Amino acid sequence: MASERPLVIVTRKLPDVVETRLRELFDARLNLEDKPFSRDELIAAVKEANVLVPTVTDRIDRSVLSQAGPNLKLIAQFGTGVDNIDLDTARNRAILVTNTPGVLTEDTADMTMALILAVPRRLTEGAALLKSGGGEWQGWSPTWMLGHRIYGKRLGIVGMGRIGQAVARRAKAFGLQIHYHNRRRVQGEIEQALEATYWDSLDQMLARMDIISINCPHTPATYHLLSARRLALLKPSAYIVNTARGEVIDENALARMVENNELAGAGLDVFEHEPAVNPKLLRSDKVVVLPHMGSATLEGRVDMGEKVIVNIKTFLDGHAPPDRVHPAMF
Repeated sequence: MASERPLVIVTRKLPDVVETRLRELFDARLNLEDKPFSRDELIAAVKEANVLVPTVTDRIDRSVLSQAGPNLKLIAQFGTGVDNIDLDTARNRAILVTNTPGVLTEDTADMTMALILAVPRRLTEGAALLKSGGGEWQGWSPTWMLGHRIYGKRLGIVGMGRIGQAVARRAKAFGLQIHYHNRRRVQGEIEQALEATYWDSLDQMLARMDIISINCPHTPATYHLLSARRLALLKPSAYIVNTARGEVIDENALARMVENNELAGAGLDVFEHEPAVNPKLLRSDKVVVLPHMGSATLEGRVDMGEKVIVNIKTFLDGHAPPDRVHPAMF
């Protein structure tokens, strides 16, 4: 009977409780070594699997999907973003795609707020100084390690979806003035609760803000949304924080601006060419860099896994999965 269970191939190591449940329900092939799949391994997986469970770092493009076997009917993404999957090819081959929206909102917003605090207040600089021996530190001094206050500053949020709104709630509690740019203006009651100011023009908002937080998804429309031209609109005293996708910012332009003191600093959890990071950003004391850990909580990862399992189980039971990316396909 076990051989009759659907083959579910998982491309990365997931929390133990998630993997255990996958094994209980399906013929789950796990990646216990957590070694990223090569392109050839992805092709082999789509040829064989009934269900593929990839992550945002797996490139499931047309060249991979064009070799999918007839049994592959569902790609249950372990992640919110699906820009790594060729959705058009998946739809044309009648392969349903699901994701895990909503469960990482609070974790990502927490990390965004941490960076909003860390960069102006020079937290990582201070911590690194002490851990390296603290030779320069002779005790408290009125002018030592001066940063900048965030209370009363203007925060411009690019992308006012679930995460953007969660960031706004936190920032409002810290006394920041909330501004935002979004494809569509949010509902009036949300604006009122957040005391948020809407900007139809991204350019105009960027030029007036003290801190910019990137919280929009990566799509063809948002690739280099913060281009060299737009970055140049920022005040030299401004900070930029990105916990969304690295491709939204022209990273080379950002690195040049930081190096030339045309920007006060940046807090980055994502990068345009991950896992590679521009060396200029790594060298700068004005930049806090993190290894894409904005959503890295055990609770969040387990919640993601539970969503993946629900999507698979619902689909195999003949019903519409709750988190399908192409609703019209079912």
